[in-house]
Amino acid sequence: DYPSISESAWILESIARSLNSVVLERKMIQNEIVVAGQDKDHKDVLRVTEDRGEVIVVEEPPVLGYHSHGRMSGYAGEGRTADEDAKEEKLGSEHGDGDETEKKSKTKFCTEEGSYTRCELLIQRVETHLLDPSPLSLSSMSRGSSFGEGVDGAAAATDLANLSLKEKKEDERTAAAPRTAPHRKDPASPAAKNGKKAAYDPAHADDQPVSVEETLSSRNIRVAVVGNVDAGKSTLIGTLTTSFLDDGRGSARTSIMKHRHEIESGRTSTSSTHLLGFRQGGEAIAGRDKVRSNKMKSEDEIARASFRIVTLMDLAGHEKYLKTTIHGVSSGMADYGLILVNSRHPPTHMTQHHLNLCCSYGIPVVVVFTKVDGCPDHALATSKKELAKLLKSPDIGRRPFAIKTEADVATCAGKLQHLAPMIDISCVTGEGLPLLRKLLFGLPKRRRHEKKVNRPFEFLVEDVFSNVPGVGSVVSGFVNAGELDVGASQVYVGPTDDGTFLKTVAKSAHIARINTSHITAGQSATLAFSLNKEMRKKLRRGMVVMRDPPASTRQFDAEICVLKGEGTTIRESYQAYVHILNVRQTAFARNIEIVNNNALGLPPSHGAKHDAEGIVLRPGSRAKVRFEFAKRPEYIRPGMRMLFRDGRVRGVGIITGIPTIAAAGELFEYRNGRVDFEKSAAQLFMTLIVSRAFVVGREQDMMKYGN
Repeated sequence: DYPSISESAWILESIARSLNSVVLERKMIQNEIVVAGQDKDHKDVLRVTEDRGEVIVVEEPPVLGYHSHGRMSGYAGEGRTADEDAKEEKLGSEHGDGDETEKKSKTKFCTEEGSYTRCELLIQRVETHLLDPSPLSLSSMSRGSSFGEGVDGAAAATDLANLSLKEKKEDERTAAAPRTAPHRKDPASPAAKNGKKAAYDPAHADDQPVSVEETLSSRNIRVAVVGNVDAGKSTLIGTLTTSFLDDGRGSARTSIMKHRHEIESGRTSTSSTHLLGFRQGGEAIAGRDKVRSNKMKSEDEIARASFRIVTLMDLAGHEKYLKTTIHGVSSGMADYGLILVNSRHPPTHMTQHHLNLCCSYGIPVVVVFTKVDGCPDHALATSKKELAKLLKSPDIGRRPFAIKTEADVATCAGKLQHLAPMIDISCVTGEGLPLLRKLLFGLPKRRRHEKKVNRPFEFLVEDVFSNVPGVGSVVSGFVNAGELDVGASQVYVGPTDDGTFLKTVAKSAHIARINTSHITAGQSATLAFSLNKEMRKKLRRGMVVMRDPPASTRQFDAEICVLKGEGTTIRESYQAYVHILNVRQTAFARNIEIVNNNALGLPPSHGAKHDAEGIVLRPGSRAKVRFEFAKRPEYIRPGMRMLFRDGRVRGVGIITGIPTIAAAGELFEYRNGRVDFEKSAAQLFMTLIVSRAFVVGREQDMMKYGN
């Protein structure tokens, strides 16, 4: 029937598009098969009709391909059939042929189930480099976009005879066209006058296509999901993204886990991201495929169909993987944090660590009590009471707010800096999941990365794939600032172990598994580089990709605050593991200066202490510290937030400056315009002594504190 054939044709067009081909023609044919009678079992006997005049042939525009009008069309065939019928009725009325019109109305094209239909597709291969790689949403594909124009040019380029004629016509049209505002942009609008993109207007949603690039940047909310090891983080993410309830034995979490040992043990050991899409009205997009119900939708399908996206970051909950969780929160650029608590057990010390971690980075939190099905009332009440004490503590300073209805969701929206919403859910029965989806959809965007587009391009590398077959070196990460056009200019990747940067070219880019030629601030993307075998070995996590030549450093100044804890004592030569966005490395405290706490209105207990060995920082102290990386130089800049730990989180801070290194000429002494070799030799000798003492001190520190 027509619905099945149309669905199959859509799948074939998608396959052709993946093979660098386009569909030029799409014909739907009906009335070829007629009922000739019935057999002995009283079943209809079908045969091919001999009267070709009764056969109906309708040409439909391809969904993903090129057609003569140069625009894209919708998926459903009912609108196109209406146009054909309107043309036939108009033609019949002009000629006064009432009988023919009545006959055509009786034998019009049928789009209902049970109508035998045959489809013919004309597929043509196109040049790969002429395809427009701009990502498109489903709304753009149904309303018209540059995708059709790009395929138009690619299809025409396969015919060399038409290529020169096409270029000649384009040149004539460009020369004759007046210099006016671009098409589809109102010259009177403020956005058009400023040369900016028009904002999305919900009142005219039918006329304004949704851009996938904007959805993945300005309408993308990043949420870090943390909690204890048995809280059900992966199960909740699997239930939200796949639209399937859990069976109580781990069926939901297995759909999102990456490694085999995670599936077998049920413990997440790595950080991963998963997309939860919403339509404009707030309806969550189902994670299952409508053609194959047992297949989950891919990231590109969710991104194309979504108006708003929530990126859920699944982090480890076991204490063994605490460093992985800290790095995920540090480099994840999270807007909000979901703190999951097992309702059947009181909050553990890991819950307190996760709360402190989110508050240290200024991330608002939402508390979710899981496994409420079958949980005794007294156990749930005890868990809420204990968690309320943690939220009200001076270190966190949040007021718990229970969410029971949709009105409560609207009440706490925009007040998460002071409130901590609490929701009871069950991934087995589905209790509380609609409220949680409503809350996630209503969360406002906290990090405005789109405001950093005018800054220099900065791409933070989070993972490295050294040798992808057919591609080469690929890195994945987050675009922290600026924008980049693929292949337009050279980029610098680094720093390497010796502090230098690799000069290369970005060959291709992907966002949400969609090929694109442009990436902008706020997007998670992957970049493919043109590197040789030796340069590929130098790639590592924690690097940065920039368009302008950057500089690496081994020392940096930071203003830190020591968190409250047991046995925290910081003095010179203190060794800790430092997290600065995507950078993580061991560092030493080389110099400590006390910050004037009286100017900040802090009590005397927050001051640093002096003893015989120098300045000692204790919990609550604030100071300016000069750190030095132990292994290799890194790229950091003032304004970045840092966190340091030695097993547990000990303090947080912000980078205030990068010290400058004295030039080599300053080591020489001059007299009457000439070098005084006697004093210069003494100066160089003292420099070597200081350097040797520095190396010996480094070795003693490593023997004392370990690697």
